[in-house]
Amino acid sequence: MAPDTTTTSRRSLLAGVAALGALGAAGCSRVATASDTPGGDLLDRLRAQGVVRLGIAGEIPFGYIDTDGELTGEAPELAKVIFKRLGVDRVQPVPTEFGSLIPGLNSQQFDVVAAGMYVNPERCEQVVFADPDYQMLDAFVVRKGNPLGLRDFRDVVAKKARLSTGTGYAQIEHAVEAGCKESDILIVPDQVAGLNAVEAGRADVFAGTAITAREVVKKSAKAEATEPFAPLIDGEPRVDGGAFAFRPTETRLRDAFNAELHKLKKSGELLRILRPFGFTEAEMTDLTAKELCGS
Repeated sequence: MAPDTTTTSRRSLLAGVAALGALGAAGCSRVATASDTPGGDLLDRLRAQGVVRLGIAGEIPFGYIDTDGELTGEAPELAKVIFKRLGVDRVQPVPTEFGSLIPGLNSQQFDVVAAGMYVNPERCEQVVFADPDYQMLDAFVVRKGNPLGLRDFRDVVAKKARLSTGTGYAQIEHAVEAGCKESDILIVPDQVAGLNAVEAGRADVFAGTAITAREVVKKSAKAEATEPFAPLIDGEPRVDGGAFAFRPTETRLRDAFNAELHKLKKSGELLRILRPFGFTEAEMTDLTAKELCGS
């Protein structure tokens, strides 16, 4: 499932995303509206419709449209399994930029965020999360041989390296916490653009999740991924967890989703679903949304 890092491939990927985005936008009026029912009634309406709309951000390996125009990634493939068990037979992608996922969810452009989104206190004020389906460390994409010796954000600051990361990525916070100026960070659309920036010398380093970094460099002759590391937040190592997000009114759907997710964790089927996208036993987790939300 390694991404093709050529310019042509990126154009093809973005074209597929744009086409599907137009399809999603054309049908926005059919997205279920909010309910006054305690816990929400979206689950019932999704069962009646037979389809759930997934907000994705075109990020490999979390949720994206492949070169055949098909929806895939760890979150969409997991969504297919769980929603099928909940009585919803089909999933439909609504591509958007990562930074637009929460606004798009809360303005009802789609029903759930299925993009491997990290759970953090700021986001927990805007949405309700399922428990994480994976945990993750950070890593860098650097030029072959890592000429500046960049192993964590403190190195970036100490060596005044030019840092890039993706729109809305948690690594922005991680970098700022280490002393980077946010105004100095080159923000790019996705990890392919980040790889291109490093290869072209526009940035010394691209920061992302460990799995994003190791997957995107697989076909690169000019770049490599560093060893994963835990960023320091408030002086403590941070291990992040990614999860599905729901509108705050839809706790009943979130709870039903969680119940099926925990069954998959217990049986080991979750790892089977995620393994084709580069996830390993090390990324499996018992972290909860409650502890990551800080409440």
